[in-house]
Amino acid sequence: MASSTPHPVDEILPAPKLLGLGFQHVLVMYAGAVAVPLIIGRALKLDPADVAFLISADLFVCGIATLIQSLGVTQWFGIRLPVMMGVTFAAVGPMVAMANANPGPEGARAIFGAIMAAGVISMLIAPLVSKMLRFFPPVVTGTIILVIGVSLMRIGINWIFGNPFGPTAPSIVDPAHAEWLAAMKDGAAAAGLPPMPEKLAAAPSMQNPAYAPLGNIAVSAVVLLSILMIARFAKGFIANISVLLGIVIGCVLAIAIGAMNFDKVAKADIFAFITPFHFGMPSFDPVMILTMVLVMIVVMIESTGMFLALGDMTGRRVDQKALAAGLRTDGLGTLIGGIFNTFPYTSFSQNVGLVGVTGIKSRFVCVAGGIILIVLGLLPKMGALVESIPTMVLGGAGLVMFGMVAATGVRILAGVNFTTNRNNLFVVAVSLGFGMIPLVAPNFKQWMPHGLHPLIESGILLASIAAVALNAFFNGASGSAEEAKAAASMADH
Repeated sequence: MASSTPHPVDEILPAPKLLGLGFQHVLVMYAGAVAVPLIIGRALKLDPADVAFLISADLFVCGIATLIQSLGVTQWFGIRLPVMMGVTFAAVGPMVAMANANPGPEGARAIFGAIMAAGVISMLIAPLVSKMLRFFPPVVTGTIILVIGVSLMRIGINWIFGNPFGPTAPSIVDPAHAEWLAAMKDGAAAAGLPPMPEKLAAAPSMQNPAYAPLGNIAVSAVVLLSILMIARFAKGFIANISVLLGIVIGCVLAIAIGAMNFDKVAKADIFAFITPFHFGMPSFDPVMILTMVLVMIVVMIESTGMFLALGDMTGRRVDQKALAAGLRTDGLGTLIGGIFNTFPYTSFSQNVGLVGVTGIKSRFVCVAGGIILIVLGLLPKMGALVESIPTMVLGGAGLVMFGMVAATGVRILAGVNFTTNRNNLFVVAVSLGFGMIPLVAPNFKQWMPHGLHPLIESGILLASIAAVALNAFFNGASGSAEEAKAAASMADH
């Protein structure tokens, strides 16, 4: 007689325990989940209310994608394992480049259009992606993740000191120089001299007090030290949410020194639905779409390793059909994200790690986490609260969050054979160099066709293309499912 005991993955725990464990999963992913809408919203130069809306939309779609992935919807969608879905950091570099080139609602519409199209294409190619594993051995995935982390570090550092352009630029125009130039312009006109060139302006020469003030650096340092102390001395779940706790400590300090207030939170609604196409109907740029499709291929390769590792961890075999359903959900989540004004989705590795830490394998814990995320997304005051966090607080946490992504890449590369296969050194070295080009020489593309810019101004994409091509050139198609699982088990981003 067959046992009626359900598989641990399908076990439905008592409601209080489900709620508590689901909330635990939400806390572990929360800082990473809200970081991306903050970065992209500010890169687009949106109003604070719109940035807060992006955060709420992101939490809402995180919940929907998590429910689809964990519960399963038809035979086509959902891997039916304990998976929490969140916005992938792999898409941040390309989206920031798109936002810088097209700020405001117009840029948002172009980004969301590219995301929607990439989501549809990802659903169509999902069954093929697992067959591409051989092009993504650890030397490739480790290099890509390292470049993602290094590219994001610039954002964390700018959160601490200030952006190099705009109101917080290190140098500003001396008012006396500006007045002199204006007087000369008026004088030239009065004396009948040729007019001054239209774009002639005084060069910034005076140090800007808004850049890198010592108070901001001190707050960031307190956040960073708090995270490190909690990670060092706390145990279990508390250690897992060290970044979130560090942000909370930084917020308390910012409130104490008058750098953070709750005016926007007070004005925000208590409850509101997430409206699709908040910024208007999306626009579809072919190069942007191609860029996001390439990002999604990288994301789905990462997800493949994650799903295989999670299958081993929970004792439920992930076959080709289940894998295709899981990857198809990455695409569906991304399509839903574009419709609801948010971003590409993938399984969050820190939550996969939490399954190993707690030993709780039930997918219904993640279902509970998904419901909590949907509720948080419907509370605009939560989005306004996150948007109100000063960048100096986020900076200390950003160094850890983005640095951990880079460190994960190093960790994966540590398992690569560099001793007897020196060709792997060329793969990493040249790909890393390609990834650094947009960081070090952002204007390198100025003489290239403008339509190509979204594709080549992301170091992450340049490094990904270089790593895949160089690995195929030196090593052939050498990756395997076992290597993907091993790399995923080391991931922590």
